[in-house]
Amino acid sequence: MDDESLRRRSGRVAVVLARLAVAILLAAPQAFAGDAARRPPNLLLIVDDDHAAGTLGAAGDPHGATPHLDALARQGVYFERAYCNAPLCTPSRQSFITGKLPHATGVTRLPTALPESMRTLGHLLGERGYRTAAIGKMHFNGPSSHGFELRRDYAEWLKHIGSHPPPRGDRRKPWRPMIDPPATWLNARVEDAGLDAESMDATYFVNRAIRFMKADAGRPFALVVSFYEPHAPFHFPEESRGRFRPEQFPAWRLSERDRIEQPKVFRTLSEADVRGVQAAYYTSAAFVDEQIGRLVRALDDEGHGADTLVVYLSDNGYMLGQHGRFEKHCFYEPAVRVPLIVRQTGRLPAGRRVTDLVELVDVLPTIFSLLGQPIPPGLHGIDQSGLVVGAPGAAGRPVVFSEYNENEEAMARSDRYKLIVGTGRRARKDGYAPSNPPTGPYERLYDVQADPDETTDLAADPRLAAVKAALLRSLSERFRATWEGPKPIPAGLTERQTIGWCLTPRDRPNPWAGRHM
Repeated sequence: MDDESLRRRSGRVAVVLARLAVAILLAAPQAFAGDAARRPPNLLLIVDDDHAAGTLGAAGDPHGATPHLDALARQGVYFERAYCNAPLCTPSRQSFITGKLPHATGVTRLPTALPESMRTLGHLLGERGYRTAAIGKMHFNGPSSHGFELRRDYAEWLKHIGSHPPPRGDRRKPWRPMIDPPATWLNARVEDAGLDAESMDATYFVNRAIRFMKADAGRPFALVVSFYEPHAPFHFPEESRGRFRPEQFPAWRLSERDRIEQPKVFRTLSEADVRGVQAAYYTSAAFVDEQIGRLVRALDDEGHGADTLVVYLSDNGYMLGQHGRFEKHCFYEPAVRVPLIVRQTGRLPAGRRVTDLVELVDVLPTIFSLLGQPIPPGLHGIDQSGLVVGAPGAAGRPVVFSEYNENEEAMARSDRYKLIVGTGRRARKDGYAPSNPPTGPYERLYDVQADPDETTDLAADPRLAAVKAALLRSLSERFRATWEGPKPIPAGLTERQTIGWCLTPRDRPNPWAGRHM
C-alpha cells in the first residue's frame, strides 16, 4: 500500500471514529431522559448579511457592537476560521442552504434564481416531519418557497408597515448603489434608516419568527431567520443614531498596489468618508445584534434552549476600507472569513473555540448530524460535528475553497498559505472593476500567517513553487470532484485550464428578473 492510499485509509478510519464519538457524546446527556428525548431537536438558523467575522467581540474586536453574539459564542462553539464558498450573497446563500458548491447549484451570479430542481434545507427537513419556515432575506430571486412551508420576506414587511404606519412617519430614502456617489450609498454620513426600531424590517422578521416558534408545539421546527443587516446602506433605526462615531475608526493607508487594484468606484472616498462608512456599518451591526439577542432570548424563554440547535453565520464577510475596498467580491480575508457559532444548551460544549478550517458548505451535513438525522447523499460539505463536540481525531479541512465566477477567480487557502487564481479574461459586470484590470491569467500567493494583512504577493517566489502547485492542484481537484454543470469538464485540460473552464459563468437567465415579487 503506497503512502497516499495509507493516508486516505487512515482518514476514513478517523472519520468513522469521530462520528462514533459524536453519537456517544450527543446521546450521553439524554440517556435516561425518557420518551421526550427521542424527539428530534429543533433548528434555528440565523443568517446575517455581509457580517465580517473580525467585527465580533468574540474575534477580538474592541468596539463592543456584538454583545449578544459574543454571549452566544460563550454559550456554544465558536469557529474562528470559517469561510464562505463565494464572496457574494446569492451564490453563497444557495450553496449553504443546499449543501452544494455554487457551480453545482447553477447559481454563481447575483441575479440568478435558485433552480427548482435543487433541494434545500426546507425540503430535506420538511420530509422528515419538521415544520419549516424561511423568514427574511433568502435571495431565491424568484417566487418559489423552495421547500419551506412558511416564507416571509421584504414584501410582507412592506405590507406590514403599510397597515401599521410608523408613529413618527416613514422617512426612508431610495438606495441607489453605483448611481449615487459612493459616499451616499455607503452611508458615510451615518444616517438612520428613517424608521423607529419597532418599524424596522429586522424587528418584523424577529416578531414573525417568535410567532412561528410558539405555534404547533407537537412537531419540531426548522426555522431560518435571515437579516438584511449589516449590508449597505447599513440600516439602523433612529434610536441608534450616534451609537458609533466616525472618529472611532481608522482611515486605512493604501499601498501603491492597493491603489492600482482598488475598484474605481471607491476612489472618490475621502478619509472622512472612510471613517463614516465604518461607523454606519458598526451601528447597523449593533442593531441586528440586538434583534438576534431578542430572538434567542425568546427561544430560551419558551424553554427551547436545550432542545434547539442554534446556528449563526453570515453569508460572506465584508471589507471595511482595507486595501481601499468597501465590498466583498474578492478573496482578502475580511471578505471571505465569516462568523460561525453553534449552540445547544446542555448538549453541546460551552465556550469551545475551534481553529480548524471549515467552509459554509459544511454547515448542512453538520446540522443533520447534530440533529440526529441521516445526512442526505450527494452533498459537497463535510460533517464537522466531531469538531463541534471535540471528538478525538476530528479535524477540519486541510484546504478551503471559494469561487467568484463573476470575475472568474477562485481561492484555495491552507493553514498558512492562500492562492488566488484568475483568468483575467472577463470584463467585470459587478461595478467593482479596478482602474487597471488584468489583461491575462494571474496568480496571487500570500503567507497569511506571516502576512495577515495580505500585503506581499509571493506567487513569483521560486521557493514556494511546490506550495503554489499543491494549492493549484487542490482547486482543480475540487472542481472535478464536485462538477455538476450542464456540460462535463472536457478531457485533456491542464489543472490551470480546468479551473478557468469551470469558472466561466453558466447560470441560466432569471425569468423573474425585474418583476415585483
